[in-house]
Parts: sequence; structure tokens; C-alpha cells
Amino acid sequence: MKNDIEIAQSAKMEKITKIAEKLGLTEDDIDLYGKYKCKISLDILEKNKNKKDGKLILVTAINPTPAGEGKSTVTVGLSEALCKLGKKAVIALREPSLGPVFGIKGGAAGGGYAQVVPMEDINLHFTGDMHAITCTNNLLAAAIDNHIHQGNALKIDSRKIIFKRVMDMNDRALRNIVVGMGGKANGFVREDGFMITVASEIMAILCLSKSLMDLKQKMGKILVAYNLDGDPVYCKDLNVDGAMALLMKDAIKPNLVQTLENNPAIIHGGPFANIAHGCNSLLATRTALKLGNYVVTEAGFGADLGAEKFLDIKCRLGELKPDCVVIVATVRALKHHGGAAKDKLSIQDVEKLAVGIKNLEKHIENIKKYGLPVVVAINRFVSDSEEELKFIEDFCNKLGVKAALTEVWAKGSEGGMELAKKVLHTLESEKSDFKCIYDEKLKIKEKILTIAKEIYGASDVIYSAGAEKQIAEIEKIGLDKLPICVAKTQYSLSDNPALLGKPEGFTITVKEIRLSNGAGFIVALTGDIMTMPGLPKIPAAEKMDIEENGKIVGLF
Repeated sequence: MKNDIEIAQSAKMEKITKIAEKLGLTEDDIDLYGKYKCKISLDILEKNKNKKDGKLILVTAINPTPAGEGKSTVTVGLSEALCKLGKKAVIALREPSLGPVFGIKGGAAGGGYAQVVPMEDINLHFTGDMHAITCTNNLLAAAIDNHIHQGNALKIDSRKIIFKRVMDMNDRALRNIVVGMGGKANGFVREDGFMITVASEIMAILCLSKSLMDLKQKMGKILVAYNLDGDPVYCKDLNVDGAMALLMKDAIKPNLVQTLENNPAIIHGGPFANIAHGCNSLLATRTALKLGNYVVTEAGFGADLGAEKFLDIKCRLGELKPDCVVIVATVRALKHHGGAAKDKLSIQDVEKLAVGIKNLEKHIENIKKYGLPVVVAINRFVSDSEEELKFIEDFCNKLGVKAALTEVWAKGSEGGMELAKKVLHTLESEKSDFKCIYDEKLKIKEKILTIAKEIYGASDVIYSAGAEKQIAEIEKIGLDKLPICVAKTQYSLSDNPALLGKPEGFTITVKEIRLSNGAGFIVALTGDIMTMPGLPKIPAAEKMDIEENGKIVGLF
């Protein structure tokens, strides 16, 4: 079988104007970025404000292996299958980051015969959104140091600047740096650091804004530092929030592309779920809900990360109500959680599967706590045995949860028909009674403890001395009544990637608390999580190239 890029390059794409027509969009409603990409005007929401929203389907997963379990692939395949069944379905996905594209995990355009295209463009510079976010972030970072250099009227304490620079690439050497060296003309010397663009608060603001003016207001609220008196300094105090919004005027518009089967796909925003809130933009989801009868969206990594943040942050702030949740599970990942060695995941082992399936059980239990109907998608790999697949299906049936074998990677929409039919049946037969897992007005520690106990299964949470001090500072300035965004490993329900399956009796360690006041949440960094990843020993970039005729090779 062809690899992902060969399949994508052989696709027969339709002009993006034709894809837009399928959603009822005219050329006046879109901004063209070549033949196969466009941005959707924000006016669409106002034009369709009286139209009933479509059904919202969230695709999440169990805790994944390093290679991922095909969540984006299943999201694309499910939407394809719904369209094949005659439904007006739209996908709402995140944009890939160049960090994992050139690192180890790959892009976020699906895979096999369940992809969005043009795949190369989507995984590389796309429509320039990541560039806009990076520049906007770094304009603010430059303004902070310039303000200090020009006399520091705000009395910013250079030891307490919390806003960092960013770039959209994995580069561990930039995690901790010193700026301002080289003499008086280059500013004041201080410690600084870089995060990856997708961990930036600017990315979070883009993804949680309801309009351009809402985005500008949120930019102004960013807490950038504390002054020498211990008082907060905000972005609006530096008078660059207007210029920052200007840089984002096009990036805020959702991007429209297509699937391999020429169905519409909206791709916009790309926060990581292990270090950010992990969901595509609120504007993209809202636009999709007005333009389609069924919207299939995904949230990064396992349900303990992406789904929890989608439900407790995005749905809370965006007033969304999901109708159904699909949990993607694979035989190989469940065997991994059962203790199978990484080089033995392709060998039948029902015994290890029986141990590891407790991870799936916990995620099902968690989604039900939110009052949401659940369907399990068993994403089939070539090495899976019939006995192993039946074991998962029987296990789900005993829990009263529908399970569907999914083969969209190999078969496209045809491989997702069983899943699509079970999702439709669930939407018709089970009612969503969605509720968030905690009240955002609780104390910071109470909210974190609720997530840790209810979602992760932890017994307690402990805090570093630094985190304790940061919580006290946030409470002192009265900005503690916000949702929590936990930065945590994706490989375990705990904050220790080595604790697989369904661990019990463990504690979560919070090392740092950061206030993302503009985005509207508080970040709790746990374990050894880092906001600037590093490249692996053999980066994916080493296998990529471009030929004389312009053909790209090695991109998945």
C-alpha cells in the first residue's frame, strides 16, 4: 500500500470554491489562498445566527503510545462515512505544528485513506497562522524588554517577567537562555526562555476568542510580569494589544480545505493537549456547527488531557454542548498498557490486553461523569487478531457501550460505516446531559484536586514551594476563579509516563502554576512536562526532501 504522502499526492482535489459551495458559501464568504485552501469570513456566524446548530461529536482516545493511535484519522474517516450516508458532516481539526512534523510524532492531517488535503501545505506553512501567532507573541516579548530599556516607567521587575518568547520548532537549547548581553545598547541582561508556538497563550487566545474584538480584549489581559511593588503588569499597560490584534486579523479566520473524498474540513488553531488546552478554535467549531448538521472534532492525546480540557475549558468558555464522544482505542496500545514490550505489540496476547483494557474502562467512566453518551472506535491495525478485537468489543458490550471496528486508514469512508451508524444510533437513542466536572469559582487547589481524583484517579496532589507561592500571588490579585489547564504527560493517567494502565494510589506533583489571564485559564505544570520539546536522536526531518520538479518526499 502507498504511504500517506503518496496517497495524498495522488488525490483528485476539487477547487476550494466548489468545496465551499457544499457548505452554502459563496466567493464573497471566503478568502482564497491558492486553488485548494481558503479562509472563511467571520461574518458567516452573524449571517447564520438564527440557524440551529448541528450535532457536536468529539473524538478522543485512550492514553496513546508514542506513535499515536489514529485519532485524527478516525475523525476524518468518521466524517467521510457520515457524508457517504447522505449526512451533511463537517470536520473541525487543529493545525499541525512544525515541531512534531520535523520531530517524531508527525502531522495532524489524518493518515492512509482518511486524510485532509493538500497534506503537504497543511503540515508545513499552511495559511501562515503559526507565523502570525509567533510574531504576535514575540512583538509583546520585544515590547517588554524595550520598555525596560527605555526607562521602565512601569517599574517592571526583570526577575519576575513571566511572558516568554516562542518559535514553532522543537529546540531544547532555547528552553533557558540569557538575553540582553553585549552592553548597554542591547538592553538589560536577564534570564529568559522559549516555548513552542503551540504552547503560547496567544495560541490559546486565538482558539478561545469569539471575534476579533474579543481577541484584542483578551490580548490586553495577558499577565506579562510583576513590578517592583509586586503588582501585576498586563499587556494593555504596554499599549501593544492593538498592534497584536492587527497581526492576527487574518489568522483568526478559520481555514477550509477538503478530505480525500472531497468533503469539507475546517482546520484552525493548534494548541498541544499535553502543555496547552488541545482543541481547535472556538470560531472554527461554531462555524462548522452553523454550516453542517454533524460536526466531528477532536481533542489531543487521551481523554484525560484533550477531552477533559475540551469539556471543562472550551465548552465552558464557548457555551458548547457536545452530543456524543467517540473514544479511539487500539489493540497495540491496550497491550502496551498491559505490560507488553514495545517490540511485542504486534504479537497476539489476550492476557496483556485484558490487563491493559482497564485504561479504556477508566476513560469511558470519565466521559460518563460529564453526562455524555460514549461510542468506542476500535482502530484496526494489520497485526490485530480476531480474538483480540472481539475481546475489546465484548468488554465494551459488558459496560453497555457500543463499540465499532474502524478501518478508515485502509478503506476510507467504507471502513468507517459501522462507526458512523453506531454514532448516529447513539445520537438518536441517548440524550446528552453535559455538565462540567468542577465549578471554576472554587479555590485553585480544589479544582486541581477534583481533576486529579475524578479524571486521573489520583489519591492526592502535592505542590512545590514555587507553585504554592504562585497560587498565593494569583489569589492575591483576584484572578483565581478560572478553569484549570493541566500540563501533563500524555502516556499515563498519572504524571509519570511509566505508570501505565489504570494506576491507583498515586499522587500528582504540581511544579509550577502559570496564569493565562488572557486565554481565561490557569495552567498547572506537573511531572517533567516541558513547554519546549526537543528533537529525537533521528528527527523525521532527516528523511524529508524536495525533488527538482517540486515533489516532496519523506513527509509521512
